[in-house]
Amino acid sequence: VIERGMDVDKFAPRLSFFFNAHNNFLEEIAKFRAARRLWAYIMREWFNAKNPRSMLLRFHTQTAGSTLTAQQPENNIVRVAIQALAAVLGGTQSLHTNSYDEALSLPTEKSVRIALRTQQIIAYESGVTDTVDPLGGSYYIEWLTDHIYEEALKYIEKIQKMGGMMRAIERGYIQKEIADAAYKYQKEVEEKKRIIVGVNEFVAEEPLDVDILKVDPSIREKQIERLKKLRSERDSRKVEEALDKLRKAAETEDENLIPYIIEAHRHLATLGEVTDVLREVWGEYRAPLIF
Repeated sequence: VIERGMDVDKFAPRLSFFFNAHNNFLEEIAKFRAARRLWAYIMREWFNAKNPRSMLLRFHTQTAGSTLTAQQPENNIVRVAIQALAAVLGGTQSLHTNSYDEALSLPTEKSVRIALRTQQIIAYESGVTDTVDPLGGSYYIEWLTDHIYEEALKYIEKIQKMGGMMRAIERGYIQKEIADAAYKYQKEVEEKKRIIVGVNEFVAEEPLDVDILKVDPSIREKQIERLKKLRSERDSRKVEEALDKLRKAAETEDENLIPYIIEAHRHLATLGEVTDVLREVWGEYRAPLIF
């Protein structure tokens, strides 16, 4: 954006981030605190931002779906509560709490309500929102925040030396890091070096007794009919013209595609039609195989 001529302080205050919250309570709190400090440092030192709002890390947090278990799914209520509390103590601006049955299906109304009540109990009954950074000053939290900050900065600098995140993805570095971390985690679970309650320890041999959401198949049929109706009633010529303009813009290296995408949707082009045009021009991404 800076290369396109915009001043950093004009757009940086509008940027926001999306984080996951996992189960290691104190580590997660320190992670969010370290991220806030990192962002301030990067904006000030790397991009020469002057507006204090450019240095504020605004972030949304979602509790980690990957930590939810199909075994003893009610345990997920506790996991989500721990994760949500860590996010609040770490300074999140908004929060999504997963439902306890999401390892099994889309959530039921009951499970969604419990997830919502988890947030409301934290907000209105726990008292943790009465002060900013309630754990600031804790020896361990401060040490862990410093440690994560320093290690994360090394990571970012390593990626910068590769030529930035795009280059790292093209080389397969990011994919390999994720795959290695997933393998290490699963190995720890299987070797019981990492205990997952109800999965590899404290297992209960009992039938699953949870209501599963079953989506009415007629909803799919109704949506198909709506789409057919839309396509029959819109001006097909204008749709094709808008998609053709988008295609030509996509073939031009530096063209800003957003106005063309907006125009296509104004003429009622579907998301699928727009992405099909981009696939036509660029193909589909295939992650490199890294061994």
